[in-house]
Amino acid sequence: MTRLDATFSALADPTRRAILARLATGEVTVMELAQPFAMTQPAISRHLKVLEGAGLIVRRVDGTKRPCRLAPAGIDAVEQWLGMLRQTLTKNYERLDGVLAAMSQEQGDKQP
Repeated sequence: MTRLDATFSALADPTRRAILARLATGEVTVMELAQPFAMTQPAISRHLKVLEGAGLIVRRVDGTKRPCRLAPAGIDAVEQWLGMLRQTLTKNYERLDGVLAAMSQEQGDKQP
């Protein structure tokens, strides 16, 4: 659960969400990630460190470059947690449908 807390904390920042959206198109370097933002490369690197700590991205060393890409395991953990919530909500809605159907049936039985 601690990892999930770090993940959602990382996702709370719009810049980090934009970085993840960019990485969804493929691996890029830190400098390429910094281009569309009005911030320095060190500032982008701090965001990347948070994303990496949350398990959402992985970085590798390629000479002087540090390409980044999405980490499937981190994304899968969020997806699994959201899936659990979807299942719970579906069960709740199914129970509500049953209650509403029973109420509708009772209303129909009471009419002359």
